[in-house]
Amino acid sequence: MWELCLLCWVALLGLGQACPKPCDCGEKYGFQIADCAYRDLEAVPPGFPANVTTLSLSANRLPGLPGGAFEEVPLLQSLWLAHNEIRTVAAGALATLGHLKSLDLSHNLISDFAWSDLHNLSALQLLKMDSNELTFIPRDAFRSLGSLRSLQLNHNRLPTLAEGTFAPLTALSHLQINDNPFDCTCGIVWLKTWALATAVSIPEQDNIACTSPHVLKGTPLSRLPPLPCSAPSVQLTYQPSQDGAELRPGFVLALHCDVDGQPAPQLHWHIQTPGGTVEIASPNVGADGRAPRGAPAASGRPRFQAFANGSLLIPDFGKLEEGTYSCLATNELGSAESSVNVALATPGEGGEDVLGRRFHGKAAEGKGCYTVDNEVQPSGPEDSVVIIYLSRAGSHEAAVMAGGGPGQQPLGLLLLGQSLLLLFLASF
Repeated sequence: MWELCLLCWVALLGLGQACPKPCDCGEKYGFQIADCAYRDLEAVPPGFPANVTTLSLSANRLPGLPGGAFEEVPLLQSLWLAHNEIRTVAAGALATLGHLKSLDLSHNLISDFAWSDLHNLSALQLLKMDSNELTFIPRDAFRSLGSLRSLQLNHNRLPTLAEGTFAPLTALSHLQINDNPFDCTCGIVWLKTWALATAVSIPEQDNIACTSPHVLKGTPLSRLPPLPCSAPSVQLTYQPSQDGAELRPGFVLALHCDVDGQPAPQLHWHIQTPGGTVEIASPNVGADGRAPRGAPAASGRPRFQAFANGSLLIPDFGKLEEGTYSCLATNELGSAESSVNVALATPGEGGEDVLGRRFHGKAAEGKGCYTVDNEVQPSGPEDSVVIIYLSRAGSHEAAVMAGGGPGQQPLGLLLLGQSLLLLFLASF
């Protein structure tokens, strides 16, 4: 009913509106056509009849498409914008064209495109974006284009495409992606596999080739040799160890994130403390523990020191540094994460002594935690809590470890439990 009212309104409005002066408007084969091609236009002219279904603005000098550029023509089914000088398509420029079936933006200079506008164009069947300056396409760019049959992305500057980019295009029969400068690393292997298996017609496959790395330059994607690729894996270990050494006030807690994967994953630390969240792109310090020159903290040592080898040092560890420490490794094939919850406690208060006895009981059974090369490690994937007891001897901030060496009394405890400290206590 609403669509019928819209059609009636548009028909009445169209009867009373003239065509923009530079254009020719009329009916042909049952379509209301506005022809503004080859008019040397530098902007979309106003004043179109609202019932226009085909609009040609090809071969003009349009520098961009602003938001709301086509609000006057909500029934548009075909829009031709090839051979202009369009560099930017702003958000909202195309979003109102829910009836659009054909869109030609080829042979422009587009590098900035509002991909979210495509989410409203569910009727689209033809999309031509070839011969532009596109360098990136979001993974979900085509998520609503289930009716799309032909997609042309050739002759752009795309170095890669995210896996699954074409998965929503269930009606696709023709795809052109040739003559892009593909970087043939692990992130592009999926495209080779998909292109060899799909029923979609992909012409000029010899021109779907590698530009980098140099050793593969010119190699067609269909003949790309096997690459040593693997998704990231991480293992988080902790120090100090259970060596019975007394730790002085303001001791350093060390976490180490051992990362594996090909290509080499990027490491990121996510730290949640009582004071808030800290995000660190590793490394944030040099080998000397100081921030690089020019960084915001270059005048001193950061509170959390992330090194290039995967280690994270927390100098002067105290109550303010309690919380959850997570290391996240990411490469082109995916990501992996490992976390540890660190808590401080004082012996003799609450249930800590009971907890300590329970821990030693578990240790006697071969459960809980163990040490390898002086590093404490969880005995299973569920063991993810480090509890550090504060000694009452000496400074009230001194922290000590359980175990006790010759001539020493065990003054504290480092243990690994299950999940958060509260969950650990509740399990007994």
